[in-house]
Amino acid sequence: MTEQAPITTIAEIGKHDGETVTIRGWLYNKRESGKLIFPIFRDGTGVIQGVAPKNQVTPEVFETLHTLTDESSVIVTGKVRADQRAPGGFELDVIDAKVLQRVPEDDPFPIARKEHGIDFLMENRHLWVRTPRQAAILRIRAEIIRAARGFFDDRGFTLTDPPILTPAACEGTSTLFPVKYFDEDAFLTQSGQLYIEAMAMALGKVYSFGPTFRAEKSKTRRHLTEFWMVEPEIAYAELNDIMELAENFISHLVQSVIAHRPDDLKIIGRDLTKLENIKPPFPRLSYDDAVKMLQEGHAKGAVENRFEWGGDFGSPDETYISSQFDKPVMVHRYPTKVKAFYMEPDPQRPELALCVDVLAPEGYGEIIGGSQRIGDYEQLRKRILEHDLPEASFKWYLDLRKYGGVPHSGFGMGIERAVAWICGLEHVRETIPFARTLTRIYP
Repeated sequence: MTEQAPITTIAEIGKHDGETVTIRGWLYNKRESGKLIFPIFRDGTGVIQGVAPKNQVTPEVFETLHTLTDESSVIVTGKVRADQRAPGGFELDVIDAKVLQRVPEDDPFPIARKEHGIDFLMENRHLWVRTPRQAAILRIRAEIIRAARGFFDDRGFTLTDPPILTPAACEGTSTLFPVKYFDEDAFLTQSGQLYIEAMAMALGKVYSFGPTFRAEKSKTRRHLTEFWMVEPEIAYAELNDIMELAENFISHLVQSVIAHRPDDLKIIGRDLTKLENIKPPFPRLSYDDAVKMLQEGHAKGAVENRFEWGGDFGSPDETYISSQFDKPVMVHRYPTKVKAFYMEPDPQRPELALCVDVLAPEGYGEIIGGSQRIGDYEQLRKRILEHDLPEASFKWYLDLRKYGGVPHSGFGMGIERAVAWICGLEHVRETIPFARTLTRIYP
């Protein structure tokens, strides 16, 4: 009977109520009460508690479970039984258990169910990801990525793949990772945006999704040196077009996670009421008004330093601004001098750029940055020179304005910052399988 039991996953166990099934996974935990063993199994899709009374299993199976150590790999057969008291609503009455690899008792699994320091956990990240909370975060990350791709695919965008090796900076020369490309100098990409602009001129509406790298020597809870970006770009789009796209995009991601990963949100203890409200429209705040908000906050003692007009917002500034709203807030039209060289100036106020940063609520700060791009050849060339960038490296980029240039706009969203906010995490390092930071490149 046990050999013929269908194999299923814990996530799908509810489809087999009253049936005998086999699951393949690992022992997460167990407790014993005399002649009764309660092993808890995990398989990557969830956890389920097993029940093994001594008088209802063979002596061999009872002994196997009694001596089984945490994270030993095991194939278990049992009968699915609905139980509303159990996590997930089901338990497994164990019939058989086969051990593939037993973790030695004298060298137990190092991630115990107790408090560990973050350095220890990060050193053992390859094992830490097995714990229910970390696994839930990574499943939510996967759902956000799935939803992001679906959002753009369903709206007629074409997925394109920009290069990771580039000859010049996109966001500024101080945050580049240099590499030797045969006999030339090259850099790991900061963003696929410039190349995506070229694709938009060919395909109309495009997006990319891939790794990006920033060499900022930052130790804040929001920074990684390697992260993943989704970047749409649209020909003939202006600033208001991408602001509307961004709010619909973010809302889609949040509602998809609520719909498809409610159990994982429960595992990590996320307050759903703070996410259910994330629907368009989002509040829109000019840079001018954001500065006033910070200055008023300083006058009330809520902001430590007085912010002066003309500067770029730091993390504390973004945290304060975003904490004033229960939805993401769209701060637009920053001074051109603090933004990237390719941003179109506002024709009404040329000292401002037609750009937007979307700040997540609850103090999570920027999750999206976007802009309308400069459409004029000479204006873009002038900005390249003003930023001390090598004109020769941007000849191809200038060509986009020479040969059929049009107004176009786009934005970038770092997946990890979105995951941190949606999951309510304190630090971005838990949002990616293996975090790369200023002080960490292992494991």
